[in-house]
Amino acid sequence: MTALVYVEHENGEVRDATLAAVTAGSKLGEVHAFVAGNNVAAVADAAAKIAGVSKVLVADGPHLDHGLAENVAPVAAAAMANYAAFVAASTTTGRNLAPRVAALLDVMQISDILSVEDDSIFTRPIYAGNAIATVRSSDSKKVITVRGTAFEKASREGASASIEPVDAGSDSALSSFVAMDASESERPELTSAKIIVSGGRALGSAEQFHALIDPLADKLGAAVGASRAAVDAGYAPNDYQVGQTGKIVAPEIYIAIGISGAIQHLAGMKDSRVIVAINKDEEAPIFQVADIGLVGDLFKIVPELTEKL
Repeated sequence: MTALVYVEHENGEVRDATLAAVTAGSKLGEVHAFVAGNNVAAVADAAAKIAGVSKVLVADGPHLDHGLAENVAPVAAAAMANYAAFVAASTTTGRNLAPRVAALLDVMQISDILSVEDDSIFTRPIYAGNAIATVRSSDSKKVITVRGTAFEKASREGASASIEPVDAGSDSALSSFVAMDASESERPELTSAKIIVSGGRALGSAEQFHALIDPLADKLGAAVGASRAAVDAGYAPNDYQVGQTGKIVAPEIYIAIGISGAIQHLAGMKDSRVIVAINKDEEAPIFQVADIGLVGDLFKIVPELTEKL
């Protein structure tokens, strides 16, 4: 079996999520990478170096700029004529693209896989990660999204794959790019950070959230996360949200401050290597998954911790 792995890229660089998708694809067989965009020669060159990739298909055209799924999906579906599996990371981009590819191929999508048992059997989380389902697909072509935290990231160096242009199709005129309002930060990106400091609703306000969480994160060189409750309350922007409906993370250290540990949140961070919880409620569910738990007033504990680092 040969898998076609979709390459996510930004500002000419391959995103980390793609590296996990390459690892998952390699468990199915040979891996070819699929790059779509406008003037993406640099991305194609970077993809050709990823360990495990033996060929890179490149669809290059102005209508593919910004990766609009309505334009990329038909090109990917057409390329699938020679492949048995389409693999994408389970990111916002992958979740937008993969269902469209599956619909065009008239197959069922296999979402958010955790492992590849063989070329037709996979495991995936259900019930907010409280159970793992083993699923078998009888479709001749598989469309798969991959939970990035479940697979090792392939090395960015080690291969010298061939690069082959493919038909870039045409503008579907179903959507258009208007503008991007992206937050900028010197901190690490949430899904690739080794340390994450997350705050919950117990922080009480946006001002207190940033006054307590940001200095600690800066001392540790960490990314900043938040629970859904904190995001809904306006303490933090949406792209900080960790959880089932936010970002799935698995850093070396996850520090949960004022987070009770709702199932939705635990589903997004319980694979972290070390979990540190700070909460005044000793019965909070977060302590059931925490490796280190500190019961007390976060408004006293966090400033003291930050000062001593």
